[in-house]
Amino acid sequence: MTTPVPHHRVDGAGGPPLILGPSLGTTLHVWDPQVTVLARDFTVVRWDLPGHGGTPYQPGGEISAEPLTVAALAAGILALADTLGLDRFAYAGISLGGAVGAWLAAHHPERVTALAVVCSSARFGEPGPWHERAELVRAQGVGPVADGAAKRWFTADFADAPEARRLVDAMRGVDPHGYAACCDAIAGYDLRTELPRIAAPTLVVAGRDDPATPPAHARELADGIADSTLVEIAGSAHLANVEQPDRVLTALAEHLLGPSRARGTAVRREVLGDEHVDRAIAATTEFTAPFQDFITRYAWGEIWTRPGLDRRTRSCITLTALVAHGHHDELAMHVRAALRNGLTRDEIREVLLQTAVYCGVPAANSAFAVAARVLADIDSPTARATRSTAQEGTP
Repeated sequence: MTTPVPHHRVDGAGGPPLILGPSLGTTLHVWDPQVTVLARDFTVVRWDLPGHGGTPYQPGGEISAEPLTVAALAAGILALADTLGLDRFAYAGISLGGAVGAWLAAHHPERVTALAVVCSSARFGEPGPWHERAELVRAQGVGPVADGAAKRWFTADFADAPEARRLVDAMRGVDPHGYAACCDAIAGYDLRTELPRIAAPTLVVAGRDDPATPPAHARELADGIADSTLVEIAGSAHLANVEQPDRVLTALAEHLLGPSRARGTAVRREVLGDEHVDRAIAATTEFTAPFQDFITRYAWGEIWTRPGLDRRTRSCITLTALVAHGHHDELAMHVRAALRNGLTRDEIREVLLQTAVYCGVPAANSAFAVAARVLADIDSPTARATRSTAQEGTP
């Protein structure tokens, strides 16, 4: 029998694959706070649990007599990856979605390059309460469980936030049979003895105020996985990525990209602008990818982030060096960057005048021509739109 592929959505293109798994009672939209930024560096694949979002509980609508398991959910993710042509992928999941990722990393280590489990567990408590919740939902629908979701998912200070209310309201639309089946899958899940099998570098994220999977669950995961890092997020409960989106995003980026790559990507965008960096990433090929990685980690992640000089000063130095060596394409790019870093047009002119003394009048003459064209482009959107972007460098 063919394993059904869950409903999914793909964001981003060209970057390495990253699969994101949802928590019980939520859909792929639970990752909305992070997906836009993650899709800049990854091809992000989000999926829905059975009976949640766009995934039917059972294809064709029949009710299965066999209980759902985390292993079966993981098989669906492998089928999804195969459908998309993804031999290897990074994986991050929340709660039940994190359990699916941990099971995959333990049983199919050849497929998972990196793992992040957010507010999850190796065992979600005794099975009895989960079976009881499943029976309640089958008998009365999701409503009674949704009524208490805000207290489980969020701290009291966040429970009435618009984002929190939207997620709770969306939970009421979950298929009761799908929700109950997922409860049964959680009840039967116990990966504690298999944690040492996980070889992928693993990030474990805990919400410090999480009543559903308290930090002790995260510590058990981190203690059992050899190559793991534990991060506790203050001021968050079970859906930490919704309540503290920036903190979780930073932790994910540093884990999946590495600290210098994550810092470098952020600074590169701040200095050069999203439009420019998006073009550079889109133009990256297998041949040029190592160079793009090098400049992001080293130039932007190690040098531009050093505290010794502010960015205005670094722009002055960079402009001078590019004038001296006649790198006109990069000079055009860094004239724009200098403006973003706070230099005025008058200050850019003074830098170029200084180069006339120490780099030579011909070099400064060419630099003034480049800078004048850039400033004219900025003043004229029509001219900017028609000028070929291929003439600019991509660092």
